[in-house]
Amino acid sequence: MALITKVKEYREKAGYKQSELAEMVGARRETIVHLENGKYNPSLKLAMDIAKVFGVTVEELFEFTED
Repeated sequence: MALITKVKEYREKAGYKQSELAEMVGARRETIVHLENGKYNPSLKLAMDIAKVFGVTVEELFEFTED
């Protein structure tokens, strides 16, 4: 399965830097980088925290697809 994420799209639309988003959700900037590149599967808590920042559902930010 592959992770498709819209975190970068929402982050840029909101005008946040990766480091700012990371601080808001209690993560490292590197975690946000890997998340945006689809190289990191977030915990449910992290996914929910990020969704809350943008006022959207987890399903709007993340999707798993078959390879």
